[in-house]
Amino acid sequence: MITSQIRDLVKHVMPDDFVHGYPHVERVRKLALEIAKEIEEPVDKEVLEIAALLHDIGRYGSSGKHHAEASAEIADFLLSLLNYPEDKRKNVVEAIMAHSYSLNAEAVSLEAKILSDADKLDALGAVGIARVFMFSCQHSRSLEDTIKHMKEKILRLQSLMYTSPGRRMARNRTEIIENFLHNLEKELSTPST
Repeated sequence: MITSQIRDLVKHVMPDDFVHGYPHVERVRKLALEIAKEIEEPVDKEVLEIAALLHDIGRYGSSGKHHAEASAEIADFLLSLLNYPEDKRKNVVEAIMAHSYSLNAEAVSLEAKILSDADKLDALGAVGIARVFMFSCQHSRSLEDTIKHMKEKILRLQSLMYTSPGRRMARNRTEIIENFLHNLEKELSTPST
């Protein structure tokens, strides 16, 4: 019940931006639930799904805070308005705070680890390639800088996975990026005739 309310709100509030908007949130939500199905330990799927839906809600504000911190604050406020139980609310907030690569926070709960993996998985594979190039175009990043970003950050994500299903999925998606980069560099270095 509360999950569908939050999903409707997020869909309404977030932009239809493939890179970090609602489409990204929906992919992360689905990946998180897919990982949760394969985990043997008990997972609070409601907490996980709510955290996935709200993990980037603060990305489009002008608070000046890191998006994970802003998203966690918004989630805490929203969930308290909805009278969501405090213990579950804290778990949602902790998962959101820990999901970000750049904030470098340690995921403690299983739900936080799954959310972190799901968010990183969306940066890998064919979708990850599309996201990197769309982001690069949005921010006028050169091709050389885009390739450097893929090599220095994106290819590193596989080593940061917490869960066994996340690691398995990351391996497959990382291979797609490695093949793409290999082919791209090969084609770029081929002399024209």
